[in-house]
Amino acid sequence: MGYMNRALKLARRALGTTSPNPAVGAVLVNNDSVVGEGFTQPYGGRHAEIEAMLQAGNKAKNSTIYITLEPHCFSGNNPSCTRAIIDAGVNEVHIAALDPNPKVNGLGKKELENAGLKVIFEENKEALEITEGFAKHIKTNMPFVTVKFAMSLDGKISTQSGDSKWITGESSRVLGHELRRISDAVMVGSNTVLRDSPRLTARNEKGIPLEKQPLRIVVDTHGKLPEDSSIFKGPGETLIATTNMSRSKVDRLTNQGITVITIPSDETGVSLTKLLEFLGSAGIVNLLVEGGGTLIGSFFDKGLVDKIHAFLAPIVIGGKDALSPVEGIGAKNISQSLNLSNLSVNRIGSDLMLKAYPQRRS
Repeated sequence: MGYMNRALKLARRALGTTSPNPAVGAVLVNNDSVVGEGFTQPYGGRHAEIEAMLQAGNKAKNSTIYITLEPHCFSGNNPSCTRAIIDAGVNEVHIAALDPNPKVNGLGKKELENAGLKVIFEENKEALEITEGFAKHIKTNMPFVTVKFAMSLDGKISTQSGDSKWITGESSRVLGHELRRISDAVMVGSNTVLRDSPRLTARNEKGIPLEKQPLRIVVDTHGKLPEDSSIFKGPGETLIATTNMSRSKVDRLTNQGITVITIPSDETGVSLTKLLEFLGSAGIVNLLVEGGGTLIGSFFDKGLVDKIHAFLAPIVIGGKDALSPVEGIGAKNISQSLNLSNLSVNRIGSDLMLKAYPQRRS
């Protein structure tokens, strides 16, 4: 494995724990040996470069550092990483992505070069993907929205009786839990909670809940969720977004440790744009939307989807009343359909996983 690939692997380990900071990996190499490595610690903690240099100690002198994101050149909650790299005596810096913050883009690279370090910048597709949520959030203060769903070959997410366990295989479900792990929050609609009783926990391959859980968000426009819903009982925190819930019910849920927020309504219920603005201001960078079709359809109708993960199982369910993953208003004509770009397809056990990015309509 190359040194930058190792740094990218470290950065992925940090996803879901660092927001609103980006997840970064760093590897220090001296005389062809790794002498230090690290990844961004939870918000307020040390940055990847500092972790790697602390591990390397004196071996950082005359070394080469591989970093997945341009080191920052200003002091905030953490001291300047460029200054620390210079002071440690590092000779050479490899960078896989520039800082997407327009206020500092390229400045860290420039400071290192001005100090006499050799800087090699080779833009890396994986590094850009790791920081895509941070890039959107730093520019718009809105979360990066990934929609995830699993469906049969004929585009159904359940039978007409509502049975949906399990459409995809175990390998796909493990990957689904990984998508939860790397997200700051997971969102569903109230109908999905009532129908499927999900817990929305992130679990490991053995089915054990992880220590760090994403925030669970339920869009419950009319406040119809029962107070003993299973989604309230798992580890981690739960937030309900509503437009209309009685004060007494809000108080009862709050006493359970559940956060209830009132969001202005639009023509479909809770204004998803206003909700995203609230979440972005609260430091939610990566949001995973898991369903159901009504909620996902609204996200697509409003042009709020940034990325899609679709799991396709080799089964046919049929049934005109069986649910589909994307409902909403949809396109009137094929010419109005949402086109996708950067499509990739991977085999996950017996399933296919399609990853793509919606193209914005002009």
